[in-house]
Amino acid sequence: MRASENMRLGRELWQAAQVIAAGLLLLAASLRGYRVYIARGQTMNLSSTSFQDGLQIPAKFTCSGAGISPQLAWTAPPAKTASLALIVTDPDAPRGTWVHWVLYNLPAAGTRALPEGLPALDQLPDGALQGRNDFGKIGYGGPCPPPGSPHHYVFTLYALDAKLNLPVGATRAQVEAAMQGHILASGRLVGMFQRYAANLLHAAVIACPLASRPISARPASVSATMITVIASTSG
Repeated sequence: MRASENMRLGRELWQAAQVIAAGLLLLAASLRGYRVYIARGQTMNLSSTSFQDGLQIPAKFTCSGAGISPQLAWTAPPAKTASLALIVTDPDAPRGTWVHWVLYNLPAAGTRALPEGLPALDQLPDGALQGRNDFGKIGYGGPCPPPGSPHHYVFTLYALDAKLNLPVGATRAQVEAAMQGHILASGRLVGMFQRYAANLLHAAVIACPLASRPISARPASVSATMITVIASTSG
């Protein structure tokens, strides 16, 4: 009796294992198909006249210069695109990924480029909204890494099938959460930037107005720590 029951149990377990294996195979096949579908025709070409992909970003677009935003251009997004979003990050920053620019609800119809030097406004004339970067400011914040090896600056443009229901000043995390399930295509452009010790004072003047005061007019704690803080945290 016990042997018969064990055999029956063994058959049931074998059948259950076959069902699970078949289900896993179907799931794997569907996931492979999904990846292929996403990869086909779902990439936009993002480029810039300000710098070339994989090469150095000129100082004028960084904290070592005027710190203005670079020109960007892209190919036509998918037909059902309702809005565009742009996020710029530095994954090499000392304290983790640093956010340099968040732009969303950019009109898709007829918009194929952003000019150089976009103003740091909550809302642009075309209705696009700008979020808050990790410098705590609205709009673009140029590369400002500590001295050392070059950092990568990743510009990612998203084509979305809806406008995002977000207020002005949204963070990267808020925009990325709102985009979930709405991304039709994306494009990426990567620039490089490296700073040396000689650039630090200029960066401090831009980042903190107190640095432009005479040393005697600054709070004592500021003169000693200002440059160290700026250099060690941003990207």
